[in-house]
Amino acid sequence: MTIEEIIEYVTGLGGVLAQQPTEGSDAPEIAWGDTFFYYAPDGVVPAGQPFATIVTKDYPGDDTSRLDRPGSFRVNVAVSKATFVEAAAPTDASIEDTVVAHPLYAAANWLAVVDPGSATEDTVRVMLREAHDRARARFDRRAGE
Repeated sequence: MTIEEIIEYVTGLGGVLAQQPTEGSDAPEIAWGDTFFYYAPDGVVPAGQPFATIVTKDYPGDDTSRLDRPGSFRVNVAVSKATFVEAAAPTDASIEDTVVAHPLYAAANWLAVVDPGSATEDTVRVMLREAHDRARARFDRRAGE
């Protein structure tokens, strides 16, 4: 899977705001080039965390995925506790095309995949759909629907 394929898939789920900070934006420089997905059918970034992200570089204190390798990226997805327990495997976070507990946000049920490929493509799509559905349900609850 490429970054573009993931962005196309997630935005195709509907109601998604994909933020992609670039140089000159209000976002911190460290976020430039990364993608943050929110369920925001009104186009307004909601309070709280995105439901999924794509990061293209190591962040301070988050370098175990070794995103310093040319072309590497990591997709991060907030899933349910049940999905997290079922999918997360205690393994080296730098291994490509493997679902792992997020190196920093595992306690919040985030899963991660470095350079998703044929072994994880279907699983990544299922996780992204679940995260989108959960974010939509949160949005609807807050809107009183």
